[in-house]
Amino acid sequence: MLEIKELHKSYPIGDSSLHVLKGINLSVKEGEMVAIMGSSGSGKSTLLNIIGMLDEADSGSYVLDGIPIKNLTEKKAALYRNRFLGFIFQSFNLINYKNALENVALPLYYQGVKRKERQEQAMFYLEKVGLADWSHHLPKELSGGQNQRVAIARALAANPKLLLADEPTGALDTHTSYDLMAFIQELNDEGKTILMVTHEEDIANMCKRIVRLRDGIIMEDKLVELDSRITCLI
Repeated sequence: MLEIKELHKSYPIGDSSLHVLKGINLSVKEGEMVAIMGSSGSGKSTLLNIIGMLDEADSGSYVLDGIPIKNLTEKKAALYRNRFLGFIFQSFNLINYKNALENVALPLYYQGVKRKERQEQAMFYLEKVGLADWSHHLPKELSGGQNQRVAIARALAANPKLLLADEPTGALDTHTSYDLMAFIQELNDEGKTILMVTHEEDIANMCKRIVRLRDGIIMEDKLVELDSRITCLI
């Protein structure tokens, strides 16, 4: 599914540069649920941006679903993002003046799907996240947990190969976070591949594998033992 080899990334700072990623090697198979952890400045956000085709590495290789991701034009990157990836953000990134149904249908609009089919698919995914009755509500009329579920429905609508989640529970209280993670686990059990950045140990332990970064290097890559995974609600 995803293969990264010897990935390096630096950013210029005045007359020098900051070496953020220092030879990252990472392989994610289809159906995995991986948490990427690390303190601020460890390189986890940079790595996620590169995987999400929002940034590009200086050197090394990145292959997604058999396709090399390199030297993309913005148009090509946007095409690949829409084809391969679904994004879930801490801040939800919903359009405030569009209701839940319209927000979920948006990726399908960019794929050229006809209006009636867009609405049917969007409603299907709202039903999947338990928000069919809230389809015509604006984001301001929904709770944080509901907005995150709308964001997940939007990410799923284009049937992506890989879900990228950037601190998806960061804006939620503990109970809502666990509820949301239980749902994300269900998606993974259905076969969806999920890569999640988080700084929360309990959230990471709801994944199947944890990758820890420090100073741009992978310090640990381990499977989460089944008997230690947090799977129940508080």
